[in-house]
Amino acid sequence: MSFPDDRPRRLRRTPAIRRLVQEVRLAPQDLILPCFVAEAPAQRREVPTMPGVYQETVDSLPAIAEEAVRLGLGGMILFGVPARKDALGSSAWDDEGIVQRALRRLRSEMGDELVILTDTCLDEYTDHGHCGALTVTGEVDNDVTLELYAKAAVSQAAAGSDVIAPSGMMDGQVGAIRSALDEGGYSQTPILAYSAKFASSFYGPFRDAADCAPSFGDRQGYQMGAANRREAMRELELDLLEGADMLMVKPALAYLDIVRDARERFDLPLGCYSVSGEYAMLKAASAAGAFELRAAVLESHLSMRRAGADFILSYFATDIGRWLREDLR
Repeated sequence: MSFPDDRPRRLRRTPAIRRLVQEVRLAPQDLILPCFVAEAPAQRREVPTMPGVYQETVDSLPAIAEEAVRLGLGGMILFGVPARKDALGSSAWDDEGIVQRALRRLRSEMGDELVILTDTCLDEYTDHGHCGALTVTGEVDNDVTLELYAKAAVSQAAAGSDVIAPSGMMDGQVGAIRSALDEGGYSQTPILAYSAKFASSFYGPFRDAADCAPSFGDRQGYQMGAANRREAMRELELDLLEGADMLMVKPALAYLDIVRDARERFDLPLGCYSVSGEYAMLKAASAAGAFELRAAVLESHLSMRRAGADFILSYFATDIGRWLREDLR
């Protein structure tokens, strides 16, 4: 006798049938590759806590971009690692800064083949490792920092950035950057807002890669607390009202409920960032024999798409692109 609930089993019978009825799909164009570009040393250097991820140079970066184009990735986001840091992070808006030079090099060689985003923050550029200018008491000065973000955003747009991505979680950062871009002649440059960025232990390897660990204290005074779900919705809405073109939740795996809430509430393009700690965790577990890396990576990234993310910033982007290409052969 056949029962109605036999139907799911029938639709799982072969790989071809399972592919046919798959509800959520992961494609190369859903992925954005984070890249670190450093002024020194002259050679690319592997990040010790992120096997397979490198601090690139202006000379090595074009090959990474070319592979991203071949694989059909959605884009690349640049993080700068300058040779010189100071209290204000002035290299962030230096027209000869590391990110600006990398942008011009990529534009000259790639044209518009690849969407290039730029992280707009100061933690990579300050000698204290915080995301903005400090007051005399050591707190981040929100309003002064907004002026510096605006300068950095205009400099990045002038150098060729397709999308400005402010990540510092300063109050009013999207509005300040939008005004500066419009006034600077870059009204068509969109903003991807790190709208719900949580103070997370999963950022550790990134701080090695970008050489930006805070020299004192932490970032809990401006990044969100891990327990706060309703607050995340308020932050997302504020960025939308200030003019964000796209919204993002960071990190991804531990915050998929936030991604789901955001998808149900807002209709802007929505991304999530599968952060350095997620990458390192999957790499380490696979190296220890806990599971097969490819299967675990694809499963975790499908969960992000299933939660509602339109695109994913991921250090596994090129790996996934290669795996998906192999599946088509």
